[in-house]
Amino acid sequence: MKFSVNQQDLQQALNYCQGVIEKRSTLPILSNILLDAKKDKLTITATDLDLIFIHQIENIEVLEEGKTTTTSSIMYDIIRKFSSEKKINLTLTDTSKLHVESEKSIFNLNCISASEFPLTDENFDQNEFLIKSKQLLKLLNKCKFSVSNDETRHYLSGIYLHQTEVEEKNYLTAAATDSHRMSISKIRLDKKIDFDPVILPKKTIFQLCSLLDNYDGDVKISNIKSKIKFELKNSILISKLIDGKFPNYIQVIPKNNQKKLEINLKLFLNSVDRVASVSLDKKDGVKFQLGKDVLNLSVNNTNSGDGKETLAVRFNNDLEISFNSRYLLDVASQIDGENIEIFFNDSGSPALIKDPGDFDSIFVVMPMKG
Repeated sequence: MKFSVNQQDLQQALNYCQGVIEKRSTLPILSNILLDAKKDKLTITATDLDLIFIHQIENIEVLEEGKTTTTSSIMYDIIRKFSSEKKINLTLTDTSKLHVESEKSIFNLNCISASEFPLTDENFDQNEFLIKSKQLLKLLNKCKFSVSNDETRHYLSGIYLHQTEVEEKNYLTAAATDSHRMSISKIRLDKKIDFDPVILPKKTIFQLCSLLDNYDGDVKISNIKSKIKFELKNSILISKLIDGKFPNYIQVIPKNNQKKLEINLKLFLNSVDRVASVSLDKKDGVKFQLGKDVLNLSVNNTNSGDGKETLAVRFNNDLEISFNSRYLLDVASQIDGENIEIFFNDSGSPALIKDPGDFDSIFVVMPMKG
């Protein structure tokens, strides 16, 4: 195997691989990436057995075809320290050494034979559909912060992706909850699709977001029983799905929250962020004291002190309610409009948060006790 590749192309591909490969893998081969040089393409594959990432770099100079595997983290560390835009020459000298050369640097990296690399070949041909990358990224970003970290309820540790129908329009809908807060977002589909509901694991979500951040185009999605496949122009991500039943989240959406608070998003975000600074671990509730067109925000921490701020708002009731500041900041950071709208029932009931700039996304946040 002998080929040359551009530093930036290789660095970007290896950077994606870092997100897939487990830092402490029991099997040495799983710390490695598979490099396959063929015709004028280099295919790089990384896996942790639950997630498979395949990336192609096209139009490279292949002098000798071949494949091998080498330690992902070490190779990435070396490649990212080479000058960008420079050519990197890679040669498999014998079966166990990969010769890497760029400018005045020469490295010989240990390899494990490509035949030991675990590859699964499955047929994903049925029920596939296309979606714009930025739309899919929107769905994931609006929901990912509400994913649960609780290992005991594994079915909540992902985003529930499913098809919904509202007034004869079809949507791809995403929902996530950790039982303290919930995010729901949807995007319109041109037509009804053949797609079974799935729960996407957290690691897959973050890997997909980093790929979609740098990509503008169509994403082809297909799923079979327990796996889902995302195809971008030069990358493929295949993931196992979370086995479990996602709760009926529609029941949780508050139906009778009539008290509407309207407030400038930027002022609100900055204000909550400032008063929450008193609380080191952000565990103390931020207290809302609402009156006619006024919001008093306060945080009180027994060890460090307290903070207060007053904001001019649009509101027509009296209400006192407390929230975890982190939850409010997470939601507010995903609002597209200039204002944020929060609908209340009473001090013990969940609040419904809407985005005037995106009618297809809603958020629910539980209040804190006391």
